[in-house]
Amino acid sequence: MQKVDYSQLELNPFLVFSEDTFLLSAGEPDDWNTMTAGWGGFGSLFGGPVAYVFVRKSRYTFSFMERYPSFSLSFFPHEMKVALDYCGSHSGRDCDKSEGAGITPFQIDGTVAFEEANLIMTCRKILSVPLSEETMIDSSLLKFYPHGDWHRMFIGAIEGVYIS
Repeated sequence: MQKVDYSQLELNPFLVFSEDTFLLSAGEPDDWNTMTAGWGGFGSLFGGPVAYVFVRKSRYTFSFMERYPSFSLSFFPHEMKVALDYCGSHSGRDCDKSEGAGITPFQIDGTVAFEEANLIMTCRKILSVPLSEETMIDSSLLKFYPHGDWHRMFIGAIEGVYIS
């Protein structure tokens, strides 16, 4: 992996989150979890680049996002879709996702990411914002929460950008 400045990236922020899924990871080498995610975005906040992601409280990764100060976004080539599907359909509570998916975790910037990724962003958490019925302005979005399993938005300052 080669560290680059975020301004060197050429990607469509709409497609990278809506069409390309990614692994959201948090923790340390001996205590971590990852999940396949598809909700998120990039932007500028408090004078710097940020990434934001959404995690339901019921997801095993949620406790790692709450507990650790950093997280990573690992984006993969399309041929790795099977590995991401595996990570999205199995819980780290019950299995070793990296072994089952055939991916290799490693520590980078104080968090965990994956060697097979072609783009990794490491982020330092700066905000944690709960979504709730009270925060929903558009009531048609309540259909995403029929059982009240609300997301929390985590915003992280992008500290590292790595490409393969």
